[in-house]
Amino acid sequence: MVFDAIAALGRVVIAACGWTGRLALFALDGISHLVRPPFYGRMFVRALVEIGYFSLPVVALTAVFTGMVLALQSYTGFSRFSAESAIANLVVLSVTRELGPVLAGLMVAGRVGAAMAAELGTMRVTDQIDALSTLSTNPMKYLVTPRLLAAAIALPLLVVVADIIGVMGGFIIATAKLGFNPYVYLHNTIAFIETMDVVSGLVKAAVFGFLIALMGCFHGYNSRGGAEGVGAATTAAVVAASVLILAFDYGLTEMFFSR
Repeated sequence: MVFDAIAALGRVVIAACGWTGRLALFALDGISHLVRPPFYGRMFVRALVEIGYFSLPVVALTAVFTGMVLALQSYTGFSRFSAESAIANLVVLSVTRELGPVLAGLMVAGRVGAAMAAELGTMRVTDQIDALSTLSTNPMKYLVTPRLLAAAIALPLLVVVADIIGVMGGFIIATAKLGFNPYVYLHNTIAFIETMDVVSGLVKAAVFGFLIALMGCFHGYNSRGGAEGVGAATTAAVVAASVLILAFDYGLTEMFFSR
């Protein structure tokens, strides 16, 4: 029984290493086509609009309610220590450093990552990707590379909007419900935030966007088994992207703010 358990663990480790290697080679192949012509600008613009513009409503709603809830919850805690003046500082730091990029990434992963996996998975099981190769069009260059670049650009733009809307959500609750002076609240917000707080959030967003597109394209591109395989690839893409977002969030936070 001991040897069976060790063998099972070994098989899991070997499978995980193989999956990681295939993912790394897939990512390197996709990135390498950025510097090799031709570049399919139409596919890039289409992916940019699909990822950025059409994800704006869900990201904006998530950000505004997050800012509102954060202001209410922080007031409940800070009022016990007569530290209500720190609410503006907490809201702006939490939104720009952490909640803006992470929540935007998770929302986009659920919407865009699933769509990418489903689209490429359907193309794979219906032999459309093989048809591209037959027509002398590199599938990686045509389908994957524009999505990777578009996601890495679109998510930071979404996070900028999410940061602004999230801070304004906290401002609305603080002034309309909690009785804060609007001028004092805005002054505390602007005076406390630093450039690194915003930059770190945008760097996180770019990494998260790349991971979302990578997971969606990888699982969709390598899906097998008809409609059932496409469904499994879609689920795997969303789960993997969400887990990687949370894992990389800790690593990037450690890199930026550990002293």
